[in-house]
Parts: sequence; structure tokens; C-alpha cells
Amino acid sequence: MFVTKKNINGQDYYYLQKSVREGKQIKSEYIAYLGKDKMQAEIKAAEIKQQKENTSQVESNIIPTRKQITIEELAMFCKRKGFVYPSGEVYGGLSGFYDYGHNGILLKRNFENIWRQYFLGLSDNYFEIEASEIMPENVFIASGHLKNFTDIAAKSKKGHIERADHLLEKYLKKRVDGLGVEELTSLLKEHKAVCSICQSLIDYIGPINMMFPVQLGIGTGTKAYLRPETAQSPYVNFKLEHEITRGKLPLGLALIGRAYRNELSPRNLLLRQRAFTQAELQIFFNPAKINEHEDFENIKKYLLRVVRTNEREKSAQYVSAQELAKEIPKFYVYHMVKVQQFYFEILKFPQEKFRFFQLNDKEKAFYNKYHFDMEAELDTLGWTEIGGVHYRTDHDLKGHQEISKKNLSVTDEETKQKFIPHVLELSFGVDRNFQTLMTFSYSIDEKRQNTILKLHPKLAPIKAAVFPIIKEEQYETIAEHIVKDLKKEFMCVYDRSGSIGKRYARNDEQGTPFCITVDDKSPQDQKVTIRDRDTTQQIRVKIKDIKNVLRKLINEEITFEKAGGKVETRTKENFV
Repeated sequence: MFVTKKNINGQDYYYLQKSVREGKQIKSEYIAYLGKDKMQAEIKAAEIKQQKENTSQVESNIIPTRKQITIEELAMFCKRKGFVYPSGEVYGGLSGFYDYGHNGILLKRNFENIWRQYFLGLSDNYFEIEASEIMPENVFIASGHLKNFTDIAAKSKKGHIERADHLLEKYLKKRVDGLGVEELTSLLKEHKAVCSICQSLIDYIGPINMMFPVQLGIGTGTKAYLRPETAQSPYVNFKLEHEITRGKLPLGLALIGRAYRNELSPRNLLLRQRAFTQAELQIFFNPAKINEHEDFENIKKYLLRVVRTNEREKSAQYVSAQELAKEIPKFYVYHMVKVQQFYFEILKFPQEKFRFFQLNDKEKAFYNKYHFDMEAELDTLGWTEIGGVHYRTDHDLKGHQEISKKNLSVTDEETKQKFIPHVLELSFGVDRNFQTLMTFSYSIDEKRQNTILKLHPKLAPIKAAVFPIIKEEQYETIAEHIVKDLKKEFMCVYDRSGSIGKRYARNDEQGTPFCITVDDKSPQDQKVTIRDRDTTQQIRVKIKDIKNVLRKLINEEITFEKAGGKVETRTKENFV
């Protein structure tokens, strides 16, 4: 194994590579992504090599060994720390609906804002809109949702209903996406399947539409539906937005909002709900230009982690954008690169726990020509969909043109040819990404004997906690002044309850990256002690510099070690 470097768009990327002899040929494959810093890459490579020697198997890098957390444990933790809890819990909760608490909504909004900043920044012609969650029936006739947006239900003799494919997966121990009614019926009968709730035999298997109908007005009012996806709003608004933005393509319309599906089997906390948030970017483009992108040359060597339909027996493979573009159009592949960079470089996902999973013709949505799911490997759940890259062709706009009788075609400025734009959809489940981030961040520190939520500072609900070391006026006055000043720019808290050790532990649990202590020297030297959540390292910083230091730390413009004067890390015993 050896470290190799790839230069992509002027930036060096380091990978761990190994060579394997197959007969007379020597083939190379990538083992792990090591980051952009050469020194850190060599350190990580050495760690992986040592791990191989110790365990006799190669494992990926990034995250340290941590306790795997079950759905039940995560749900309890989220509830206890004010992240997420069942909606209407005082009445026993409502299946498939969850409320975000004071910490949860801050994390969710941080994710949305980071997503918004990144994806709208891909082009000057990408814009955000907001639209109604209730839409007229004709929208969903045109889109095909009324006809095709169904799940196949399995109904027991005692009347309980669950998804037929989910029930079958319990017997086969593998995913069964894309099976029709006949196939599901045959397999469930073969395995003598019984209801997961009442244990009685399955009596009926058939499709059920998942949309929520809404009756508007009194009596014979207009029939409408809660939208099952956010995507239709950009389609019905496309022509107007295209005219307002001076007719330039590609045109991106982004929307972050709620969608509603009457799921047969809500489960796994936020992963399958009846009301959820999507962040989607619909990119309208000329289909004649699908195999080009002005910036493709700069990313062609970038390596994507993919599982293609013909390679499912293998783990995710590193495939260059250039190589994948031999099978998938360049415009599509370019945006796959941008999605992966979002997860790796912005959200700091562990690379070995992310992949693109290609769906076959049976599995993909009825409106998609190409379909790759973004998947994350979650504790105890395995690989789980958190979003997708979908080539929807002109399916939606053509349908809306037919039903509305409105001309939705546009004219190419160069060729003067008229066409209906095609659409590339980047779709993200906000709640699913929220749960993924919580899972990846959750860890138990045996030395500290407490839970640590290692959220990236940009994502953390609270950026800093400020403590007076003792409850005396001079220390509290300084701490209160610091909090007041920091709140102009950052979410922060003032905490004076309990020992310093308990305050540290409390904030470690909710993911606060930096704790600021007004200590015994602060009144004299006008400095404070700042502690890093993950390493427990401490530095001394001038009070007047705190805001600037925090800003640089959060934005990764400076390392913690270089942000101030280092002080000896105190042990837990010092705080008891």
C-alpha cells in the first residue's frame, strides 16, 4: 500500500492505494481517501497500515472506534437532549410524526443553510423559491402521482397493514426494491409470511396510494392534495421563473420544505415519516447538451464511491468521473461529484460510510431515466438512503403541458430550436441527513465517562458555552458581557450551574464545540480559557479576540492549537 496524489482543479487530493497482481497484470485499487493535507494523509495511511497488521484486514480512515447506537438508544438520546421527540407525546404520540426540540431545530437549520449556500453557489443561475404545500389535483394527475405513487400493502386476516416489501425483507434478509404485486404475493406465500404485529397470515396484497387528500372550501370545494414531494412546485413555476431570469439555461430552482406521504409502515425514527422535510434542486437544461458541462474538465479525475447495478456483489468502488461518464452523461456525473464533495468536504462525512447506489429499471422511480441514491451506512441499520440524483427527463413538464394546455417549451438562443427542458434533480432528505449526522457524531468517551456529540462546529446547535469559574460577581459580570457580545453573531449559552466538569460534560453531550471559562486569572489579564470538545485541549485567548477566534475556528481558517496560548489540560479530578 502506498500514498498517491491526484491534482483536481488545482487542488491536491491524497488516497491510499494498493497494487494486486492478477496473472501477468498488476492492477491498482483505491483503499481510502486521505484528505488534502500531505502530512495528515501520511499519518492516516500509517494508521491504516498498522490497523491492517493488527487486525489482518484493511479498514477505512476518518472516524475512531465508537459505540454503535441502536435506533432506540438514539431516540432516547434525542429526546433527552432536546433534539427530536414524538409529536403529541402527552397523548401517546402520533406514528410517523416528530417534533424538533430547541437543539434539534438549530441543527436542522444549520444543515439547511449550509446546503443552501453550497448548492445555490454552484451557478449564478440557481435560485431558491418557496411554494404552497397544498396543490390542486391536476398537478398530480399531470405528474403521474395519482396513478403511480403507491406502496404495495400486506393486510393480515386481523386487519393490520404494513408494507409488503418490508415484510418480505425480514424473511429474505436483503432488499427487495422493485418487486411487483405478483412477485411479492408469491414470495410471501412461499415463506408463509405472517403479520409483524398480530402474527396472523397475510390476507391481501395490493397497491395503496400514499397521498393525503385535502378538501378545500365547504361542500363541493376544490379537490387538492398535500404534496408528496417538493419537486412539482418548481415544475409548475418553471416557465414564469425562466422568463424572469432572462431565459438562460441551465436554470436551477431550489426548494426546502415539507412533504407528506401516508406511509404504511413508519419506522426507524426520522428515516420513514409521514411528514418530512426535503431539500431539492431541480436543474432545467437543454437535453441536447446533457453530455457536456463547462467545468467537467476540472473534475474529470475526481473519484466517486459508487455501486453500479452490475457490481452489487462488490463493495463501493472508487471510479473517476471521466470513467463513469462513459456510461452516464457528463452533466449528470458532474453533479454527482458536487454532491459527494458536499458530503466529504463540507459535512465531513466518513468516506467509508458514504456511497452512490445505482438503481435498476425495476427499482428506480417511474419518472427517472438514471437514478443513483446517496446512501449512508448507519449503526445497526446498514446502508440507508439519504437522498438521490435523478434524471427525470421531460416527464413532469410534458405532463403539466398536456393537462394545463400551457406551452412549457423554450427556445435555444443559439439554434432557435424549441424544446421542453429536461430536469436533473438533486434530492436530499433533510430529516434523514439529520439522523445520519447524529449517528456519526455520537460517541462514548470511556476516559471522560460521558457521551460526546462530535458535530462539526458549523452544524453544532450551540457554538460556545460561557462559564464563570466561580459564582462571584466579578467573574459573572465578565462572563455575561462575553455572552452578550457573542450572541450578536453566534448561538451561545451562559452556564453557571454545577462544577466545571459537569458543565463540560453537559455541553459535550449536546455537541457544543467550544467552552469558554472566565477563570481565576481573567480579571487581571483579560484573558479566558477556551476548551476544545473533541480533544479537551485548552488555550488562553484575550477577551477582545474571542469572537474573531471562534469565527476562524468554526470556518476552519485556523487550527485550535494555533488559535491561542496552550495551557495544560485539566483532568476530571480537578473539577470534582
